[in-house]
Amino acid sequence: MTALRPAPTTRTYGVNGIDLAVHEWPAAPASPSHALDAPPLVFAHATGFHGRVFDTIIAQFPAHAAYAIDLRGHGQSGGGPIADWRLVASDVAGFLEQAQISGAIGIGHSMGAHTLLQVAADHPSEFSRLVLFDPVILAPDYYTGPEALFTADNPHPASRRKRDFASPEAMMERFRARDPYCLFDARVFEDYCRHGLVPAASGEGYELACAPEVEASVYASSRSNGAILEAAKTVMLPVLVVRAKASDLTDFKSSPTWPELAAILPQGEDLYRPDRTHFHPFEDPEDAARIIAGMIG
Repeated sequence: MTALRPAPTTRTYGVNGIDLAVHEWPAAPASPSHALDAPPLVFAHATGFHGRVFDTIIAQFPAHAAYAIDLRGHGQSGGGPIADWRLVASDVAGFLEQAQISGAIGIGHSMGAHTLLQVAADHPSEFSRLVLFDPVILAPDYYTGPEALFTADNPHPASRRKRDFASPEAMMERFRARDPYCLFDARVFEDYCRHGLVPAASGEGYELACAPEVEASVYASSRSNGAILEAAKTVMLPVLVVRAKASDLTDFKSSPTWPELAAILPQGEDLYRPDRTHFHPFEDPEDAARIIAGMIG
């Protein structure tokens, strides 16, 4: 699949005390091959990333209006460290309400997939179906562990990430050969780097749009929404759960998704892809687009 699509317009929505940035693409003018009633597509990204990592996938769906959200504390959105994942879901619901979006197809990856499933449970009319790539929704016993996975004395390793770069090209040079970035499609990798930096507060160079302390806080609070498993049982719409190969939770490439998740969803379908890692949509955006197109029908 190949397609051209203009750059998006980025708008901000005031939700829960922050400005939430959303990258928006209008639907292409209708033609015989473009359905007039094509549902909008809403994308939510993984921890540490931003909405523009979906550009390559979004280009495959010109008939659909598309919205790629920069989640709280990521990309161009405001907000600091995160203590409760339900707040992130509330942000997204606030955007959908303000933008008057309903009946959308939600496409989420990792933490973004968790977020969209929670939104669908809380606001049943917002989505008509969901495609969840490796959602961070684990087995029930995970959520019975201690709430604080990391502390001020024992912070998550992400808090020590290099944050300052002279340019997007310098970021690309540093990460291109490193795991897992070496697995990424070249276009997705470039979008990650170019849109993952903001001008540094010092006025010199750039810094990560998702500050290391924000990224670390998301991992540290991953047990904050154990209620997601009960919420999943109430989501009365088709949900495709795309799971990658699982190995070890200490490996960022391993699937974190509970293998029984689709079974507890009233209209859940499980698609197991052991040939892919947790970064499936970044490794092979064409394959991810085919999966989404199949769900759109």
